[in-house]
Amino acid sequence: MGDSFSKKENRNKKAKAKQDKAQRMKERKLNNDKGKSLEDMLAYVDENGNLTDTPPRETRKTEIDSKDILIGATPRPPEDPIRTGIINFFNTSKGFGFITDDKSRESIFFHINDVSEPIKERDKVSFMREKNAKGFNATEVKKVGPGTGTKTTF
Repeated sequence: MGDSFSKKENRNKKAKAKQDKAQRMKERKLNNDKGKSLEDMLAYVDENGNLTDTPPRETRKTEIDSKDILIGATPRPPEDPIRTGIINFFNTSKGFGFITDDKSRESIFFHINDVSEPIKERDKVSFMREKNAKGFNATEVKKVGPGTGTKTTF
């Protein structure tokens, strides 16, 4: 009795898969890098940033003094810790307010405990910025200019 069509089909598929596997193994052996010298495996980068197999010419090299190499970010000049601004909101009953910074134009929170003299809205003040979890706080708030708001006392 002969084999059914599906059995013949499966046998042919297995034989084809075995033949393909042998062919891939043969190709891998031909393209294997084992046994090649280091020079054969090296790649170089030319002056345009392209990969090439020829080493760069020695004539184009320029000497650079190691002291001229700067690593890291460019240092910023230290900024003045004392800033100025105008009080744009002040709640006397709750004891807090906000100062609009002259440099950054951002609104900075301050508390009445950080104020050294009586202040009112629209007063020009000097202060120091202090970073906290919610942003910046103004500390050491001092009046530097006259204001036009209503007078408050402590």
